[in-house]
Parts: sequence; structure tokens; C-alpha cells
Amino acid sequence: MTKYVLGGILTLFSFALFAQRITGSVNEQVANSKDLKPITGANVYWSGTTQAAATDTAGKFSIPRSAQSNLLVISFVGFRNDTIKIGSESELQVVLRSDQTLNEVVVRANASTIDRLSPHQTEIITTRALAKAACCNLSESFETNASVSVSYSDAVTGSKQIQMLGLNGTYIQTNVENIPSIRGLASTFGLNFVPGTWIQSIDVGKGAGSVVNGYESMTGQINVELQKPDTREKFYLNTYVNNFGRAEVNLNLAHQLNDKWSTGLLTHGSTLKNRIDKNGDGFLDLPLYTQYNAINRWKYQSTKMMAQFGVKALYEDRLGGQKDFRREMKGTTEAYGFGAKVNRYEFFSKIARLFPDKPYKGLGLIVNASLHDSKSYFGLNNYDGRQKTLYGNLIYQSIIGNTNHSYKTGLSYLLDNYNEQYKDIHLTRNESVPGAFFEYTYNNLDKFVLVAGGRVDFHNLYGTQWTPRVHVKYNLTDQTTFRASAGKGFRVSNPLAEYYGNLVSSRVVQFRESIRPEVSWNYGASVTQEFKLGEMDGNLIADFYRTNFENQLVADLEDPRYIRFYNLEGRAFANSFQIEANLTPIKRFDLKLAYRLFDVKQTIRNVYDENVLLPRMMVSRDRVLFNAGYALPYDKWKFDATVQWNGKRRVPYMGHVAEHHIPDNITSTMAPSFYNFNAQVTRTFPKWDIYLGGENLANFRQKDPIMGAGEPFGEHFDAGMAWGPVVGRMIYAGIRYKIIR
Repeated sequence: MTKYVLGGILTLFSFALFAQRITGSVNEQVANSKDLKPITGANVYWSGTTQAAATDTAGKFSIPRSAQSNLLVISFVGFRNDTIKIGSESELQVVLRSDQTLNEVVVRANASTIDRLSPHQTEIITTRALAKAACCNLSESFETNASVSVSYSDAVTGSKQIQMLGLNGTYIQTNVENIPSIRGLASTFGLNFVPGTWIQSIDVGKGAGSVVNGYESMTGQINVELQKPDTREKFYLNTYVNNFGRAEVNLNLAHQLNDKWSTGLLTHGSTLKNRIDKNGDGFLDLPLYTQYNAINRWKYQSTKMMAQFGVKALYEDRLGGQKDFRREMKGTTEAYGFGAKVNRYEFFSKIARLFPDKPYKGLGLIVNASLHDSKSYFGLNNYDGRQKTLYGNLIYQSIIGNTNHSYKTGLSYLLDNYNEQYKDIHLTRNESVPGAFFEYTYNNLDKFVLVAGGRVDFHNLYGTQWTPRVHVKYNLTDQTTFRASAGKGFRVSNPLAEYYGNLVSSRVVQFRESIRPEVSWNYGASVTQEFKLGEMDGNLIADFYRTNFENQLVADLEDPRYIRFYNLEGRAFANSFQIEANLTPIKRFDLKLAYRLFDVKQTIRNVYDENVLLPRMMVSRDRVLFNAGYALPYDKWKFDATVQWNGKRRVPYMGHVAEHHIPDNITSTMAPSFYNFNAQVTRTFPKWDIYLGGENLANFRQKDPIMGAGEPFGEHFDAGMAWGPVVGRMIYAGIRYKIIR
């Protein structure tokens, strides 16, 4: 019934109206030429207000008219500000002049902001926020974010998983520049494959995402924007080392070949060679590893066309297990070992047809092809996986009648070929999914915005899938914004890759039936209140989201002898409530305080094949985050500190179960709550940054994270029950060096 009600809402809203905006482009004059070059990231705002926009990669912007001001200001670093008095104009072309008298410019911006114009509840994490911590890769980029939490999935492999709205990262559609990337077999280590220095910004959206990007978004959507070839930083070097012996070097290069062509090279190398066993259980606390990672990308920009294309290549080798394990012991019982080698290759292409005289119109094509090959072993067991993917998305956007009505429509195609082998389990499938989508936007001076869309996908294995979604934003006042969303999500799970860490155990893997796709409905609402008390600026954000599952993969770990995979029979849901306050009590001093509450449950079959609704394992019921950042004038010194309190979480029963004597009630235990303290200090020079920081400064560690560590080939061994930090206090230092064009 729910799907028909929502479908009716989408149909009714699709004929709404919305009012006019100011659109245009911001450019710079090419030296010794009459040609104009678009400026990306220029600020466009109404003087005396907080109503703002930024130009896209084509230099385009769109901003609603303001009732408070008729002076539109356009600014960008290294150029003179331009202020335009707006009358009846609706389209502008702005050419900024270079400010040759500028010797040193310091630009301050919020570390993270809520996208004021988007009907989606979206937080934008900027490079300023990423610089608050080491952020060596994407998995370490959410330390100061209240909505996304990160934890290790086990005590041996070093793989990490994220959680949002009470569910793990497989339910979040994670894109890199709007290309679905961390999915399938890459969900195991994919967060480690995006170096932090490559990241330009991260958009974190809660609830069902846009139908334009696919059907897999269930609880949220994360889009990572990488550094572009035409970035103003033509040389960027970052080095990092910590007290455990982990070392990294990142080098980003960008070169403007001419007024239309630019190229960029992003490289990364990191390694850990020290064998660390601080808890004395005989196992390495962190796996040894070496990773090489690179992207070469090209960009073409003209007034009528924009194209980007490039290649990515990654190699990673991990080695873990008992401290005395060596690679030549693989396949023997001399010592328990873990190993994983990953080779990943990608080609991507993004082409857009631009219409300079009609900035609201555009045609874009995204094509991505990837090969992911991984070979792993856990003691005496091997797990090999191979995934080949082809993705295409053709998007056309325009208006209906005038710029008060806009829409996006297009065609997509996804081809996934999987081949997995674990012991005697052989999983293969070939998914071919053509699809079509339509998304309509109604906007009334940004006071009321509606986005209603749907897509239909023709899955060769699971039939036709209809995915409707709707998002609404309404400004109750100039300072109060209400948002609401609802939508369906659909995905095909990859059980072995998604529960990779639980394979480091003596558990027997059982598939009790053929696994069907997961289907969910997500509903949510949020209120954002901005305020100013004297000289203090701030905002308060409260949101609630609920995810209901029609079907969900159940990974049953309640019996310590087995991992049982089967389809949901009964109820499964996740409720998430969060309240967050962001304050700037004095200039250059930022505070964030957030509280999050989860109620997440799933139906499990007990030993008598009876359905029992239980709290989902490894999900903290409560979480509190506090972050403080202060900078001296001109950002010469920056100080940041973060405190996280993680509440109790349910851990499955890990006691002994005899083969012919199963307790009537296999009980659960609750892992204790704990604090995590992180801090960093940065000294900034015109071209250099030097930073020193620490993580887990209180030195909290989970006691005995590995069950049966003394007998890893015995029946009670399990390293997949890690709920807290395995290693203690970590101190790191690094240097950043950059050369601006």
C-alpha cells in the first residue's frame, strides 16, 4: 500500500509550479586573447544576506532573487570582487578581473555546511574539515562528522565499515564524482582506496538519494569530489608517518596545457611494516600492508563542451594474523595467517554538451568500466573474488516552459559480472540492468522546493523494479528550514564481501536458501534553525529517519559455530534520531555538539527455527560527538580536538555450544560504552603546513578482541567480534607543501 500512496504523491506533485531565479556564468579573460575561461567555485551571494551559491565546473550559477537585497556580489580568490545591482535581469555574464596587487590572501570558510538550497538533507565536508585530522583515506574522513561513524569490522584484516542511520555502509550509495564506486567486492576495503589528499569535498546526504544516480541508495548517499586537473594547486605534496610505523606519500600534479586542455596526476603510496602486538594476544593488531594508487585524468573545457576522462590503477598487499606468521607458512598450521592482494583498474569518461545561451540546459554522458580482482586467505581457507563492471548514465536536463520548472531524464545501464570462490562455495552471477528515469523539480524562490522522481530498471535476474522518490524543502522563515523525503531502495547483496571480517574465524558458512535482493523504504524529516546571538552565529539541526525492509539479507551470527545467510522473514527496521548544534561563539572558534540515538532491529531465526526480533548486532544505541576548532589570525596556528562517546551495543553470544546440546536461549551480551579522544595542531606557512596529532589519546582498547586467540585452528576461534579499538594511542605527524598557479 505504501508504494502506491507514494506513487500517487509523486504524480500529484509533478505538475506543480515554481518561480524565477537569477542565472549566469562567471569567467576570466584569457591572457592575450578575447576568449573567456569559466571560473569554478566562485562565490555568488546577495550583499548583506547569507543567501549564496557557487559556480559549477562550467562557471555556471543559479541563485533565487532576494527580498532583502538587490546587490549581487561575485568573488573569487585572486580576482577583484564584482557587485552588480540587479533589476529585471534574469541572466548574467560576469567577467572577473585579476587583482595583481594581491600579495597574500587568506580565505576562511566553514569546515562543513548544510547545503541551504538542496531539498536533500545534505552536509558538505570541505577540505578545511578534512584538514582537522590526518584523513589519510576516505574511511578516516568522518572523524568530525556526526552522521557517519567508522569502525573496524574485525581484529585482523584492518578493513573498515561505515554506518549511517543505524545501518552499515552497504546501504549507502557511495559515489566518486557521481559514479557508483564503493560497492560489490570493493565494499570490503574500498574506503581505504580513496586517499584523503585526493578529496576536494564530500557530500553526505541522508535518506533515499536522487533517482538520477541509481536504485541502490537506501539510507543515504555519499558523493566524493576529487581534485580536478584545472585546480589552482599545480603541485601538492603530503607526507605522513605515525608511531606504529605507517608511512605515506601523496603527490598531486596539475598542468594547464592551454586555454581548453588540462591534465592531472594523483598518486599515493603507503606502507606499514612494523609487527605490532600491544595487547599480547599473539596476533598483529594491524596488518602489514603496501598500497600503490594513481589516477591520470584529462579535462577539456570550451564554451559548448566539457569532457573529462582518465584511468585509475591500484595495487594493495596485506598480511596479518599471528605475529610469527610468514608468507611461506600459508596453507600450514604452523601459524595462523591472513593475506589479501587486490588489483583494481578503472577507466572513466564524463562528457557534457553545454548551451551557453541556455545555462539551464545540458546533456551529459558518464561511462565507467572497472575490474576488481582480489585473492585472500584466512588460515587454511582461501577466498578469491573477481568483479567486472560497466556503467553508463545518459542525462538530459532542461526546463518546462521557463526556468521555473526544470527536469532531468535519461537512460542508464549497469553490467556486473561476479565470480567468487570460498572453500567449496562457488558464487557466480551476471547482472544486466538497463534503466530509465525522470526527475522533476519545482522551485518557488527557494522558499519551497520539490523534487519528485522515479526510475524503472529491467533486471535480467530479478525482473522489473520501480523506484519512486520524493524530496521537499520548505523555508518556514528566513532562518528555519524544513525538509522531508521518502523513497524506495533496491540492491543485490554480496554476503562474503560484506561480512569479510567474519571469515576470520572457525565458523562454518551456510547459505540456507537463495538470497533475494534487499528492498527498503526510507522516510525522514529534518529541521534546520539558524540563529545569531550577539556576535555568535550558529545553527541547530534535528532529524529523524526510519528505514523499513521488505527483504533484507540476514547474516546470522547468533550460533558461534556458524555464519548463516538467509532472507528476512518478519520485520527489520532502523530508526535514527539526531540533534546537532554548530556554534561560532567568537571569531575563528568553531564548536560542534551532536547526539544520535538508534533503534535498529532485525528478525532472526532461533535454534528452533522460530522468528525472534532482536536488536541488530554491533550498532551503538547512543553516540555523542563534540568537536572544537580554533585558529589564530591568518590561520597561522590551528587547533582541533574531537571527543566521541560510543554507547553500548549488542554482541552475539560467544560461549561454548556443544554439538548436541544447544541452550534454549542463546543469550546476547552488551559491549560497554567508551570514549575516543582525537586532537591535532597545525602550523601554517605560505606554502607549507606542518601538523602533529593523535588518535585514541585516552588509550582505550577492547579487551581480548579475538576469541580463542591461543588456538586459532580450534573450534572457538573468532576475530570478527571487534566492537572497539584494537590498538591504543596513536601519534602522527605530517607535512603539506603546495604551489599555486
